[in-house]
Amino acid sequence: MATLSRIDNSRFGRWWRSVDHVTLACVGVLIGFGYILMLAASPSVAVRIGASRNMFIFKQVAFLALAGGIVIGVSMLSRKGVVRLGFIGSAVAIAATALTLVHGIEIKGARRWIALPMMSVQPSEFLKPCFAVLTAWLLSQRRVRKYFPGMLLAIGCFGVILVLLKSQPDIGMLTVVTTVFMSQLFVDGLNLVLVAGCAGLMVAAGVAAYFLFPHVHSRVERFLHPNVGDHYQIDTALRAFGNGGLMGRGPGEGRVKDLLPDAHADFVFAVAGEEYGLLICLFIIAVFATIVVRALLRLLREDDPFLVLATSGLVTGFGLQAFVNMASTLHLIPTKGMTLPFISYGGSSAMSVALTIGMVLALTRQRVGQSRLSRSLPDAAGTWKAAA
Repeated sequence: MATLSRIDNSRFGRWWRSVDHVTLACVGVLIGFGYILMLAASPSVAVRIGASRNMFIFKQVAFLALAGGIVIGVSMLSRKGVVRLGFIGSAVAIAATALTLVHGIEIKGARRWIALPMMSVQPSEFLKPCFAVLTAWLLSQRRVRKYFPGMLLAIGCFGVILVLLKSQPDIGMLTVVTTVFMSQLFVDGLNLVLVAGCAGLMVAAGVAAYFLFPHVHSRVERFLHPNVGDHYQIDTALRAFGNGGLMGRGPGEGRVKDLLPDAHADFVFAVAGEEYGLLICLFIIAVFATIVVRALLRLLREDDPFLVLATSGLVTGFGLQAFVNMASTLHLIPTKGMTLPFISYGGSSAMSVALTIGMVLALTRQRVGQSRLSRSLPDAAGTWKAAA
């Protein structure tokens, strides 16, 4: 193809030569699994709620197509573009999350969604990638501007997000955002004593959530005590993995999708385990691990503080989301309604994850003609310029 020629100097040609092809291929694989598992899991769920059999399939086709476009579009951005997107995205996501407290849709006692035509949006999903970029810029500016209060501003923004997510309430999302923020502080060189203190505060907050929020208390009790409460969903998911065995029962032969109300979303990994078996589940885990590990390994060659902090925060959030979904389905942790990136049904999730991976690809692109020590660095005004 002419557009992929080594001498092609178009924007697409430069992007193709500089982007991480392995990570891009992994994203394609996950989107492919998203289509396959949605075809398997969603018709039964749609019929059960009285909707058209193909309703979820048609919607997810559009969501994943849009997600693929977002990945490619965002990955073409410069570092300056990623910073701007992080600032604008953080402002919009925080405002929209605050709006849910007033005009949000209440589902199971929580206000996390805003109704739009054809879909509902969960604004807090977009906080994860945008806040990670915002925090990275604020922390990196301390090395450029001597008296810039980057740490205080980052903590202040986190405090606003903490209050909003606690008010919804969305303890799971708050846990993910907190973990991403703490991981960035650790990478930034926070004193180990303070790191231990932050870890202690997170544990204390978890204990407080156990006593203050009934749904958290219920989930933890059911996880710790098998004879307490309703274990129907997790027991059904575990039986699905057992029925699937090593090679699976075959496409369309699973039964878990007919039994679980969230088989197309929170428990889609159980559908994969029953119909395609252990080997495919291990392959899916390997794909997620490849994206995370490859991004972190590429950071070993970088000396740009913003790039290191932003990328580490983004992949931490991505990897943690995948881990929480799969681990809760396997009953390794208390159940939490969190989607499996690119695979579970959901427009907000698909687009926010696409934004995350697009930013990772944009930040880890190889800049042609620049050595490791001459990469772009942020100046005091937040713009990027090449070192002499």
